[in-house]
Amino acid sequence: MPKQVKARAAQDTQEERQVRRLAGSHHAPADWKVHAQMVLLSWAGKTPNETAAELRMRPGSGRKPRLTEQERSRVLALVKQAPPGHLETQADGTMVARDEEGAAQWTLAALAQAAKAAGIRVKRSQIRRIYLREGVRWRHTHSWGDSSDPEFVPKGQRSSATTRSRPRGRRPSAPTNSDQ
Repeated sequence: MPKQVKARAAQDTQEERQVRRLAGSHHAPADWKVHAQMVLLSWAGKTPNETAAELRMRPGSGRKPRLTEQERSRVLALVKQAPPGHLETQADGTMVARDEEGAAQWTLAALAQAAKAAGIRVKRSQIRRIYLREGVRWRHTHSWGDSSDPEFVPKGQRSSATTRSRPRGRRPSAPTNSDQ
């Protein structure tokens, strides 16, 4: 259920008188007058929908969503499937991909291509926004991260935990002959 929005009550009689005078004014800017009328209707106990109907406001101004909720859900569900180029081990030990040319991991471009194949017209940037709205931060995949190869050795820790990757602050300058 949507949150009910109401204008705060007038702080004193002078403020209430100013709002009422502005709402009935013929020479005030139109947007000020409309806003004052909204406040008066809110004080009268009207809901936002009733206020909009009474002031003859057009419903739903702004750009309409291009994708339906069902299409957005289908885009979100794509990552639960294996990517088209993902290698799967068969019973005989061979590794086979559904699509040899497809991506082995989900990337934004691969998701856009899969959505297009599913009949959803969407670009990578919109897929990024859909996942960000769901609270998922998209990161680049690292194909070297895991392997079933017995010879594979994962990347280890750095040689020394005390070695910094970059200087933290300003480096001291060389001594000068300023005391001469």
